Amino acid sequence: MDLTEPLAPDAPAAPHSASGERMELHDLAGIAPPARAAGPGRRWMPRRVVATPAAYDHPHGLRIMRRLAERGLEVERLSGNRLTGVRGETDRETYARAKSTLAIVVSPPSRRTLQPIAPSADWRVDLAEGCPAHCQYCYLAGSLSGPPVTRVYADLDDILEGLTAYAGTAKRRPEEGTTFEASCYTDPLALDHLTGSWQRAVEFFGAWDENVQLRWTTKFAGVDDFLALPHAGRTRVRFSVNCLSVTTRFEGGTVRLEDRLAALRRLALAGYPVGLTIAPIMALPDWQEHYGLLLDEVAHAVDGVPGLDLTAELITHRFTPGSKDVLTSWYPRTQLEMDESSRDRKHGKFGAVKYVYPRATMTALRTWFEQELATRIPSCRILYWT
Repeated sequence: MDLTEPLAPDAPAAPHSASGERMELHDLAGIAPPARAAGPGRRWMPRRVVATPAAYDHPHGLRIMRRLAERGLEVERLSGNRLTGVRGETDRETYARAKSTLAIVVSPPSRRTLQPIAPSADWRVDLAEGCPAHCQYCYLAGSLSGPPVTRVYADLDDILEGLTAYAGTAKRRPEEGTTFEASCYTDPLALDHLTGSWQRAVEFFGAWDENVQLRWTTKFAGVDDFLALPHAGRTRVRFSVNCLSVTTRFEGGTVRLEDRLAALRRLALAGYPVGLTIAPIMALPDWQEHYGLLLDEVAHAVDGVPGLDLTAELITHRFTPGSKDVLTSWYPRTQLEMDESSRDRKHGKFGAVKYVYPRATMTALRTWFEQELATRIPSCRILYWT
């Protein structure tokens, strides 16, 4: 496989929606870890690490390699940009190998021209592609192509310097300045202990004397290295949260909800703007009770935080024909509801078909969340509903 080719297509991203593009199907049942994961100390460690020759020409590529060496991980220098040895005797073996492989590469040139990422932020900036988690509803399932080898970018310094041309272009929420989303195709806290990329990005934005904001979301909790960084309030860290019926059944390889909320509190006490990405919201039986318990846990986590700056992004569950095919082949025993007959069929901005909850269900969900957030967590600002 050619590591210079992006894992995700060069098309505008559709967060928590999937693009609807078709891809080869693979049965990954038995590969994913259980959805009930370990505590906050859980760290992904790849079984194989490779680097392209060009990665050695960038200071950050060498920094990543040093970090990996300190953790006892050997970096295999490739002779070119092609990665071999990923293909196994079966599709399941191939994807298991890919999911446990980390590649240090130079970002594709196309990634240096930023794309809008509504409604999350003004611009999408990629520091990596790929995620070691195994969420059964993964919104990237219909978007990514090829074995899911996680790629981290060695040319981080150039990527960050290139952002300066975008200052002053805010359109989404001008009061926040120009916003940059750095977790579209990955989970930062799943990788930062290996790369340090997001720590450097936080420091870059902290020193950038402009009305700008770095944004990223995570299902992990390793925030120790971020607490003392000079962030200057220009990085908003959001935690992807859901009710326990979802987190314990569908979010394999991630950390527990309570650990995410504890990490959110620690960052808020360190002066970071923080946020909730409540996604994907599911109309489960007794959903009001389940999500009420979630909001109570959030309220407890942020209680007494001085100067709390908390936002919420509310994203309902949806799927495309392509993402359903991929997800049901990866997780054939999943209990995730993807019944087209119970959904409304919609067409996205770029023509892709997606299935969303019926209008009455969407109205009930939105009304409840808006009312309950205002009642239970009055300091929380809702950024958008989708």
